[in-house]
Amino acid sequence: MGIGGTHLNEYKTPSLEQVSNIRPHIVLARIIQFFLLTAFLFMFLPWTQNVQGVGTVTTLRPNDRPQSIPSIITGRIEQWYVREGDFVKKGDTIVRISEAKEDYFDPNLIDNTARQIAAKEDAIKAYMDKVNALEMQLKALREGLQAKLNQAYNKLEQAKSKLSIDSNEYVNAKVNLDISNAQAKRFEELYKDGLKSLTELEGRRLKQQEAINKYNASLNKLSITQQEISNAKLEIANITADYNDKIAKSEAEQFSTLSAAYDARATVAKMRSQLNTYTKRQSYYYITAPQDCYIVQAIKLGIGEIIKDGTPLVTIVPANYEVATTLYISPRDYPVVHIGDKVRVQFDGYPSLVFGGWPGASIGTFKGKVAAIDKNISENNKYRVLISPDDGEKWPDKLALNSGSTGIILLKDVPLGYEIWRQLNGFPPEYYDAISTPDKKYKKNGKDKK
Repeated sequence: MGIGGTHLNEYKTPSLEQVSNIRPHIVLARIIQFFLLTAFLFMFLPWTQNVQGVGTVTTLRPNDRPQSIPSIITGRIEQWYVREGDFVKKGDTIVRISEAKEDYFDPNLIDNTARQIAAKEDAIKAYMDKVNALEMQLKALREGLQAKLNQAYNKLEQAKSKLSIDSNEYVNAKVNLDISNAQAKRFEELYKDGLKSLTELEGRRLKQQEAINKYNASLNKLSITQQEISNAKLEIANITADYNDKIAKSEAEQFSTLSAAYDARATVAKMRSQLNTYTKRQSYYYITAPQDCYIVQAIKLGIGEIIKDGTPLVTIVPANYEVATTLYISPRDYPVVHIGDKVRVQFDGYPSLVFGGWPGASIGTFKGKVAAIDKNISENNKYRVLISPDDGEKWPDKLALNSGSTGIILLKDVPLGYEIWRQLNGFPPEYYDAISTPDKKYKKNGKDKK
């Protein structure tokens, strides 16, 4: 045959011969077998269960977070000492304000208040001197009362002694009078019988009259002594009433003076409080940095602007802070996350290649651990988890607060096939194990779920 009629096998090359000997169905079967074997082996690869969430960079301590500095008092902005972006040390002045209330316009307010306090203290001293003088007066009145009463009681005792003597004299005079009357009566009978002379009778009548005079004199003397006793008792009552009235007046004046002194002391205490308030208020004219920080934003700008107490003036960011990050997880994942769990964190602005189930193969992530878990759900219907750097791990120095972050909370290592089955069934990671058995992570933190 010619060339056009020659058979194809007459022109076979070695390569064409090899291709023609390949059986396609056998190759396909071997490829499928290879992939099936590879997939089967992949099912036994270790896979780290994890819970993922997004959040923002923050700090562990509240005082390390951005804050605004308010004005403690109502005032007027006079001068700014910083610009936005400046670094200031603790105690450096940021802005100066002046008074805006007329009650504090007096430039000598503190000195004038101090003088008023000194005057009130002098008044208190005068009151106390008067109280001491009145106390001495009361002492003198009480001593005078006692002296007068002793004198009056002595006089009363003397009158009582005299009354005893006068009573005896009265009794003797009455007895003598009775005897004299009886003798005079017998003399008259004897005179009538002629046994006594008229001279003797008249002598007896004279003695009778003398007895009567002595009786009347003793009776008058006794009455006078009794009157002296009554007068002495009345004098004691008058002395007591007079001195008690004087003592009561002195005590009332003393109490009134003490009350005035106490009022003055209360006024001094109030004025001292005002003085401390005025002094402290002047220290609020200069708004200073509470810590080493950077000035982020001036909220109130204009010179001469009136601000009320509590109005934020400037926002600052602490210069040194212990960085952390927040992650928000779903309520379904909440039961399986515990304090101390390991975390891989990715920050916005830092390139990374993340393999969730193989944290060791991830690039550009940083080690962390769960530091705290909120017990209440957030407004976004998720639970907030606070992540801190793991021991010995250093996070980037230039992390900006409130910048974005993504976290992968690492749980238990399981076969990849089990993880696929769990994902297909929608089960949470280690759900049953976390509820029904003591978790090794809980034991690690000193807790037991039994």
